[in-house]
Amino acid sequence: MDVSNKSALSSLLDTSLKLKAYAGFDPTAKSLHIGNLLSILALLHFIRDGHSAIALIGGATAQIGDPSGRSTERVALETNIVSSNATNIKCQLECIFTNAFDHLRRRQTNTSAKLGEIVLRDNLDWFKGLGMLQFLREVGRARVSTMLAKDSVKSRLESPEGISFTEFTYQLLQAYDFWYLWKHERCQLQIGGSDQWGNIVAESKKEVEESEAGSLAFGITIPLLTTATGEKFGKSAGNALWLDP
Repeated sequence: MDVSNKSALSSLLDTSLKLKAYAGFDPTAKSLHIGNLLSILALLHFIRDGHSAIALIGGATAQIGDPSGRSTERVALETNIVSSNATNIKCQLECIFTNAFDHLRRRQTNTSAKLGEIVLRDNLDWFKGLGMLQFLREVGRARVSTMLAKDSVKSRLESPEGISFTEFTYQLLQAYDFWYLWKHERCQLQIGGSDQWGNIVAESKKEVEESEAGSLAFGITIPLLTTATGEKFGKSAGNALWLDP
């Protein structure tokens, strides 16, 4: 497990202050799979301890495609398919969290302790009105050398397939998600799988400029769920175990 600014996060968690964490779920299929369950459980651990959480559906980023953990370009999905998938996954997450809250309340030993809250968001809500010029001015000033150093990019550059400009910019979209949620919802922590580390620590120039004392941003990655041979469970590998088959 990797943690950015680990000592500061540990100190913050030792206080009575409550954080807000988020994890993202791109609707590239009609259902989430067992690999996504680890991120969901991580959010539930924060909620159990009184922190708040956001489950972010990637209605925009699913139209771009995350190159992490892939050796080939994702097949582009039609907008209507992404929208339909997002609706299905929203219902799926609502059902999971409703059942999880019921379970947590039944198991609470300290009846005065308050569970945190969770909300669902869709990044299409802020990307659909964002023009190219505005995006390039606000986010596109990231250093290309830093972007090229990400493992997900380096591995693709060294492959015969290469990487498209579309997938190369995915890390900027994810960085903008984090900045947007930090600015508008004071979300301080992003959670993702270990293959997401490069995307999680990517920062837009604006995020750095507008950072305030006491409003630090953190990232945590959790181990990937793998097969006995070490292969990642997921849609890309073709071995996904769907939560809603």
